[in-house]
Amino acid sequence: MSKQDKNKPSFSKFGKDFQESLCQLILVDRPFADQIMEVLDENFLELHYLQVFIRLIMDYREKYGVHPTYKIMISVLRASVDEEDAATSQQLRAYFAKIFKTDVSGAEYIKTTALDFCRKQMLKEAMIRSVGLLQRSSFDEIAKVINEALTLGSDTNFGYDYLKDFERRFEIKARAPVTTGWPDIDDICKQGLGKGELGVVVAPTGAGKSMALVHLGAQALKAGKTVIHYTLELGDTIVATRYDSCLTGIPLGDVHSFKEQIYEELQELEGSLIVKEYPTKSASTRTLKNHLERLKVRGIEPDMIIVDYGDLLRPVSAQREKRNELESIYEEMRGLAQENECCVWTASQTNRSGLNAEVITMEAISEAFNKCFVADFIFTVSRTVEDKQNNLGRIFVAKNRNGPDGIVFPIKMDTSRVFIEVLPSGGIDQAVVTTTRDQMDVLREKYSKFKKKKNEEKK
Repeated sequence: MSKQDKNKPSFSKFGKDFQESLCQLILVDRPFADQIMEVLDENFLELHYLQVFIRLIMDYREKYGVHPTYKIMISVLRASVDEEDAATSQQLRAYFAKIFKTDVSGAEYIKTTALDFCRKQMLKEAMIRSVGLLQRSSFDEIAKVINEALTLGSDTNFGYDYLKDFERRFEIKARAPVTTGWPDIDDICKQGLGKGELGVVVAPTGAGKSMALVHLGAQALKAGKTVIHYTLELGDTIVATRYDSCLTGIPLGDVHSFKEQIYEELQELEGSLIVKEYPTKSASTRTLKNHLERLKVRGIEPDMIIVDYGDLLRPVSAQREKRNELESIYEEMRGLAQENECCVWTASQTNRSGLNAEVITMEAISEAFNKCFVADFIFTVSRTVEDKQNNLGRIFVAKNRNGPDGIVFPIKMDTSRVFIEVLPSGGIDQAVVTTTRDQMDVLREKYSKFKKKKNEEKK
């Protein structure tokens, strides 16, 4: 590189990884591409294959008026790569294969730094041009040049552009669902809870909502997922012991007697679990967010976050009424799922009407009914005194964005070993309904028949 070239502004001081990540962000983030392309000179990139890559994106946008996707870029590269020399063609193929499989780390830093650099270069050019204009006393023109330079590269993200983002509507979006471990439940919710989705377990005190959350976490571990379990009510070792029992089938009372056996079985797990304990009402969603950021620094990316349970979180900002605080907490938990691109499971307690109910509907949700609005999947667990004695109960799917709801499943539930099994609907018919009134009428009829049958069997 000549001395003259060295004096040219470029991203060379930021390094190769920075420049490759920047080009990847320009491809995957259309609003950012709109913003930076107002001030980006391809010569700022010191690597020729990256200059070619950006030029191909610019040409496609100019020709078709839409932003390319990964899938489109495969075709664009195939059509254009032969026009380059062998070395550049090979570098382009290797680079695209690399970014196709990985996500950008530190995206916000890269975007902010690159924009700042490009805008400063544009401002420098505007100031140089202004020197000549000053000699001609063209003050209005000077002001116009400087103002244009200052506005270029400003935030242009006004949302999803119906035409420019046309290709994005036809991308296959991966939900990456995490199984519930219950085939019948997975069947109706597209194989589990997906990225950015919030699931809520609703039950009265003592019905086993914490046990249900442990079951969900244990199934994710078996599937090789990373689970972060926040407990606001129980100790971290107590929760971990429940996982021991759920994963091995050893009763909670016998766990300490089978230490070596449990340890050996857990070595076969592909997933990982971190249990973090916070005192009741001491942590907010911001506390959880900060903890997750610290985990990411250590290379721990969650696939599932469990909050046991959401009602015990402290609101970020105090509200006049408790119901408003709970609503905001559940909204923030769903935001947590979206920011971390994982699913979040939590639990909520019913009001008094749910204590002895055979089937708990959403009307029995305690304090804030509006927290149901942001959830993607809600199921209730109901167990009467007789059910508890016989290790039985019912799960009612109260809300399901990805399939049918208003469905009742009988379950076997043994809390002594954290075991929950959803049974086929032969024992209690499924009740698919559209309104609360219909739901109650159908359930009343079906359960009266079920009880009558049971009484006849006893006789």
